[in-house]
Amino acid sequence: MPANLVSSRPAARNRDAALAAVTPPTAIAVDLGSSAIGVWAAHRGTITGPCRDAPASAGASVRRGSIVDVDGCIAQLSELARRYAEPVPAGGVLVACRPVLAGASDQAAMRRVIDAVFAPSLLQFIDTVRAAAIGSGAAAGTLLIADVGAQVSELALLKDGHVIAARRSDLGTGDLALGATTDLLSEILVRHVNDLLDSAVAPDLTVAMTRGLLLVGDGASYPELSLALSTALRLRIHRASAPRTAALNGAGLAAMSLLRHPRLSRPGSEPTGGPR
Repeated sequence: MPANLVSSRPAARNRDAALAAVTPPTAIAVDLGSSAIGVWAAHRGTITGPCRDAPASAGASVRRGSIVDVDGCIAQLSELARRYAEPVPAGGVLVACRPVLAGASDQAAMRRVIDAVFAPSLLQFIDTVRAAAIGSGAAAGTLLIADVGAQVSELALLKDGHVIAARRSDLGTGDLALGATTDLLSEILVRHVNDLLDSAVAPDLTVAMTRGLLLVGDGASYPELSLALSTALRLRIHRASAPRTAALNGAGLAAMSLLRHPRLSRPGSEPTGGPR
C-alpha cells in the first residue's frame, strides 16, 4: 500500500473514497535524482534527502538518471513521504521530473515507483530542464539551459516553455571525485551547444544566446564551471538562485497549474495539455 498513509482495510478504503469525492486532490511534485530525491506537496513544503539516507538496498537505486532498483527507490521515496507531519493523501495530481531524452522504459520504471508510493489520480512527466526553467522564473521566450547533476548533464533549448532541442551526457559533478574536471564538463556542454548551432534550431539558439545560459543543478555551485563556460561560449552564465531544487519547484508549479485545469473538476477526466 502507499507508505504515506492509506490503510488497506475495506472500511478505510471506503472512507478514503468518500473523502476523495469531496476533497480537492493534492498537488505533488517528485524529482528522482542520481544522488538525491525530492518531494514537494502543496501546503506541506519540500522534503529532500540524499541517497545515503535511504535503506541500504536503495543506495544505488538511480544511476545516470535511470532507475535500476525499483523496490529500493520505492523504499526511499516512501521514507521521504513519511516525514510529512500532515500525510499526503492518495489520489493527488502529480508531476514528476524526468531526464531529457528519457526512454519509455525509464518512464515506465518511474511510473511504477510513483504509483506504489502516492497512487496519484493523475501523473504527468515533465523534462527536468523545463521544470528547472519554470522554477527559476525563466521559461518565457527562448532559453538556453544546462542542468549539470551528479551523474547526468543536460543541455536544452526551450521556446515558450517547451523543449525544442536537447543533448545529454552521462557525466556530472559526482565524477569530479573520480578524476573528471570542471573543464571536461564545460567541454562537453560546449560540444552540445556547437551541435545545436549546426542543426535546424540554430536561429532560435542564436537568439537564446544573446540572453545567456541558465545553469542549474549541482554544477551551478561550482564557480569554476561557470567561468569555463563563459570563457568558451563568450556569453553570460546565470546561476539559478536555488539550483538544486529549481526543477522540483517548477514541477510543483506545474502540478498546481494542472489542478486549475477546468476538466479536472469533472470526475474521470484528464487534461489534454499540461507538461510534456
